[in-house]
Amino acid sequence: MVQLLWTSLVLLMTVRESVSQEVNCYSSFDSGNCDDLWLLGEVTMDDCCLNPHYGYIGADRKCKSCGPPSWSEWTAWGRCSVSCKEGVSQRRRECQGQGKCAQTTTHREIQKLALETKVCIDSSCCPEQGQWSKWGQWQPCSVTCNKGVRKRARTCTEPQPRCGGSCDGPSEEKEPCVVDLICPTHGGWSNWDAWQPCSGTCGGENLPRPTQRRNRSCNNPPPSSVPPGDECPGLGSNTRTCDELPFCPVNGNWGLWGPPSSCSVTCGVGIHEMLRQCNNPAPKHGGLPCFGSNKDQKICNTKNHCPVDGQWSQWGRWEECKSNRGKIRCRKIGGQQRRQRWCEHTGFDGETCEGKITDYRACYDINLCHFDGKWSEWSEWSQCDPPCGEGAKRTRERKCIPDLSAYDETVGFHIKVKAYFDGKPFANCTLLKDPKQSLACMNVPPCDT
Repeated sequence: MVQLLWTSLVLLMTVRESVSQEVNCYSSFDSGNCDDLWLLGEVTMDDCCLNPHYGYIGADRKCKSCGPPSWSEWTAWGRCSVSCKEGVSQRRRECQGQGKCAQTTTHREIQKLALETKVCIDSSCCPEQGQWSKWGQWQPCSVTCNKGVRKRARTCTEPQPRCGGSCDGPSEEKEPCVVDLICPTHGGWSNWDAWQPCSGTCGGENLPRPTQRRNRSCNNPPPSSVPPGDECPGLGSNTRTCDELPFCPVNGNWGLWGPPSSCSVTCGVGIHEMLRQCNNPAPKHGGLPCFGSNKDQKICNTKNHCPVDGQWSQWGRWEECKSNRGKIRCRKIGGQQRRQRWCEHTGFDGETCEGKITDYRACYDINLCHFDGKWSEWSEWSQCDPPCGEGAKRTRERKCIPDLSAYDETVGFHIKVKAYFDGKPFANCTLLKDPKQSLACMNVPPCDT
């Protein structure tokens, strides 16, 4: 049946090939992020998805999977909706692949599958601002002559802030100040003169290289006499060798492209690769190497669909608990029940699922049986429902559970195995005033429109 569905899908893709949108095709899929993956090139979406392990980016600029539909991993829980006291945190997931992950009919059902919300308390108190103290005394001027600056400070202590609060405004203030003394002027270099001509026009391999010289002056500004300023640091002349003599550089140039390689894959979309050498001519005497890459790639299309490996469905419901010893309902006699699952999506010679299709377990049949009951402890608070918008609530409850202590925990003659209870029994408990509680969720973000 699954093979027939895939065959029908391929026939439909063949008919639509002429109108299928052009997409950027990638050699793998990484949960909504194609930026760091290997881009094969631009082909139609149908040709790209001949391989279910590939991904693509279409006109909506989103990274999508070519594989069967499945839910992504949940994102990390987001930040609390408020910075202090009670709010909510949310996490999301999305359906990836070709098709729908679940049959839903309303926007609320889709929201519950793709969005979860829980209560959070970021801090037990909210920030309170503090107030500044009075300004302190001005510090001495930053210089001993001419113009400078001086500072004064204040502290955020009257009162101090609480719970992460602060004081508005700066903690330090500056203003210009003048000291009534003349500062010395230190010498500064002028710009370098142009390089003088080389001392020779060429040089042999075993002879010293020609050199050239340049000069500068200590006059930008000259040092003062009263008060005395410092002379310029360093040398007033500079010498270098004329390394470009006597040989002229020969820059490299690419030769012809070689023949293309065979396609890198045997199914779906891959690449051809071509190579060339920097030998037309090769670089000499310090010449520049060839600019660019010695490799070139072009997309190739085998038009063959890649194998689609099977995926296990969810386990089905456990069947009725039975025994070859006759009726066991409401009796302390163990039985057996089974459940099944199916290997889905296998196609195009893909691998079948590993593992067993049928699962068995030991059981007691307590369906519609009457027991003395006892109240459970309170359950954990549920997540907020609905997960967005107004009216969200969280609940917890206590349940009347049957007393099954008269049953053995294991069954079997030679090998003992754990036994499970199957069915919906009746349990008789004393009445409770309030077996279920609910609280409103605070600061829940609105739903996406």
